Amino acid sequence: MKPPVVCCPRCGAPVSSQRNPALAVDIIIHPAQEPASVVLIQRRHPPLGWALPGGFVDYGESLEQAARREAKEETGLDLAELRQFRAYSDPTRDPRCHVVTVVYSALGSGQAHAADDARDLKIFPLSALPDSMAFDHRTILEDYIRWSLKGVVPS
Repeated sequence: MKPPVVCCPRCGAPVSSQRNPALAVDIIIHPAQEPASVVLIQRRHPPLGWALPGGFVDYGESLEQAARREAKEETGLDLAELRQFRAYSDPTRDPRCHVVTVVYSALGSGQAHAADDARDLKIFPLSALPDSMAFDHRTILEDYIRWSLKGVVPS
C-alpha cells in the first residue's frame, strides 16, 4: 500500500507520510500471594470486556517503564520480576487500529484496585478465565499458560 502524500507545512512540497502501528504493553500480573492467578481489569472504554492491564507506550519511555506505569495506573500494584514474554502483532487484534503489544509477566504487590481506564479489577485463577475478554487477551493468556506450565513456545 502506497503511503499518502501530504504537503510540507514550510515549503508546500509533497512528502510521503508513513503510517506505523501503535506500540503498547500488556502485563500478566500474578499476585505475590496467588501465583497461579492473574489480575484482570474490566475496561471502562470500548472495546469492553476483561483485559490484561496495559496501554500505549509514551514517546521517550522504555517498554519496561510503560509496563510499570500502566500497571500502577490501572491496578495500583508495583511490579517485581518483570519479564518479557512475547509480542503480538496481528493487525486485527485491536478493533481501533493496528497495535503491536509486547507482553510482560510480573509479580504484583500492594493493594490491588481498579483505577484510570479500569472500571473493575478481579483476580482470576489461570484455570478459570472469564468468558468475555477484550482484544486477543484470551489467546495471550492461553499461550502463556501453555508456555509456563507445559514449556510449549507459542509460534
